[in-house]
Amino acid sequence: MKQNRRTAFILAAGLGTRLKELTANTPKALVSINKVPLLKVLLEELTKQGFNHIVINIHHFGEQIVEFLNRNDVPNVEIEVSDERPLLMDTGGAILQALPYFAQSDAVLVHNVDVLTNVDIKGFYDDFLKSDDAAWLLTQERNSKRKLVFDEQDNFLGRFNSETKDYDGNGAIPNKCKLLSFSGIHLFKPKYFKDFEVKPCYVFELYKQIAENHKVTSKLIRPDYWFDLGTQEQLKNAELWLSSRR
Repeated sequence: MKQNRRTAFILAAGLGTRLKELTANTPKALVSINKVPLLKVLLEELTKQGFNHIVINIHHFGEQIVEFLNRNDVPNVEIEVSDERPLLMDTGGAILQALPYFAQSDAVLVHNVDVLTNVDIKGFYDDFLKSDDAAWLLTQERNSKRKLVFDEQDNFLGRFNSETKDYDGNGAIPNKCKLLSFSGIHLFKPKYFKDFEVKPCYVFELYKQIAENHKVTSKLIRPDYWFDLGTQEQLKNAELWLSSRR
């Protein structure tokens, strides 16, 4: 690993269909919050927290993201693009396709482009590097029907839908377990992904397999604020809340 290298992977390839007309001609990453593109907000936050190597995946209107990056230089930060325009790889396949960009990185922070928060990701990243764990999933105690399931030692077991009662872990869902909501942020060590076939897949499918032999654990976060900006209503709520703090 390069000395003092902190690597982040921004997931920016999604279609953004929940944002409706806002993404009809624009990638989700360039939808604005208070007149600033989401990608710009996240890049500024990551660089402020010491990340100096950032990989961004692209698909939907990917050329617009490339043009944006060409117009907006980020000093002292190496930015690379993982191009998924030929085939959208989903959250797990995105990591597998981007692995060559992480060859010199011992750890990678993954951050959804439509998540806005002030969580101390630098602190989590540095602590994760010192651990023997394969991955950390940053979780929350919030109301949502899609849950991640962990045992009493915070080891990842699978996913549970509280509405349909579907559980994709091995066997029945344990009586004693923790049901937590995913924050859209996680950390992994690339060496644990190298033996997977590169194909479109969900990241939790990969984590479930990795967790059979290595530690994939929950790290509970309670930041001052956290927003999922996947819908117009959520975007407007975040704009109003942030404006009220000025």
